[in-house]
Amino acid sequence: MPELPEVEVVRRGLERWVAGRTVAGVEVLHPRAVRRHPAGGADFAARLTGQRFAPARRRGKYLWVPLAGTGTSVLGHLGMSGQLLVQPETAPDEKHLRIRIRFDDAAGTELRFVDQRTFGGLSLHDTAPDSADGLPDVIGHIARDPLDPAFDDAAFQAALRLRRTTIKRALLDQSLISGVGNIYADEALWRARLHYDRPTATLTRPRSAELLGHVRDVMNAALAAGGTSFDSLYVNVNGESGYFDRSLDAYGREDEPCRRCGTPMRRRAWMNRSSYFCPRCQRPPRVSP
Repeated sequence: MPELPEVEVVRRGLERWVAGRTVAGVEVLHPRAVRRHPAGGADFAARLTGQRFAPARRRGKYLWVPLAGTGTSVLGHLGMSGQLLVQPETAPDEKHLRIRIRFDDAAGTELRFVDQRTFGGLSLHDTAPDSADGLPDVIGHIARDPLDPAFDDAAFQAALRLRRTTIKRALLDQSLISGVGNIYADEALWRARLHYDRPTATLTRPRSAELLGHVRDVMNAALAAGGTSFDSLYVNVNGESGYFDRSLDAYGREDEPCRRCGTPMRRRAWMNRSSYFCPRCQRPPRVSP
C-alpha cells in the first residue's frame, strides 16, 4: 500500500502536468474504479467534463485534485496497485486501464488511472465544512501528517502518552498521525531503537520527539529517492519506480545483519502484516501495555 512519500511523489507529478488544464472528456472503463462515487460512472464523467484542475493536494496517504471554483474535488484512492499516469494520447492503452481523462489543450497528453487489482478508484466529493485546506468531506477525520507545516508536535506527543496502545499501532493510527504505514513505521522504530510493542505510555516527551524526528527523516529520504517500489505496481506519473527500497534498514531484511550492530534482523507476524526489527537494538518491552 503506498504511504506518504509515494503519494507525495504522485501529487507533485500531477501538480506539474495537469494543474490548470480543463477536462474535455472522461471514459470510465471499469465500474469498480468509480464504486466510491455512488451515482456511477456516467455521472462521474458528466460532472468532471468541462472542469479545470487546480493543483493537487494531499493529506497523509490521501490525494485529491480540487476542481477550480466548485467546492468539489476528485479524490484518488490508489489501493494496492492504483497508478495515475500522464501518458501521450497516442500511447497504447495499458492492460489494466480503468479511467481515461482527456484535456482540451494541445499538450498531447492525458491522465490515466490504471489499477491491476481494482482496489483503488476515483470519486467526486464536496469540501468538508470549515476546512481551510479544502479537505474532501469523506476524509475530514484524517489527522495531519508529520511533513505538514501545521502538524502540532506537542499535541501529538501528549496524545501518544494518553493512548493505551503500543507504539507501532499508534504510528499507523490515521486519526492520530497520518501517512505512516508499515514500511516507514519499521524504519523509524529501527532508527529510534524502539520495539514495535513498546507501550506508548512509557515514552517520555524527549523520546517521542526523537521518534517523530526519525519519522520525518525517513519520509524525507524516501521522497528524495522517489518512494519505495518493490514491484512494478508503484510508479510515479511518468511510470518510473522509486528506489528507496535499496536504502531500507529494517523492512524486508529478515536474517540480514543489522546495519548498526550486526545481529540478524527478525520478522514477526503483526496485525496481518510483518514487523521487522533488531532483537538487540530494539529489545522487547518487559511489561504489557
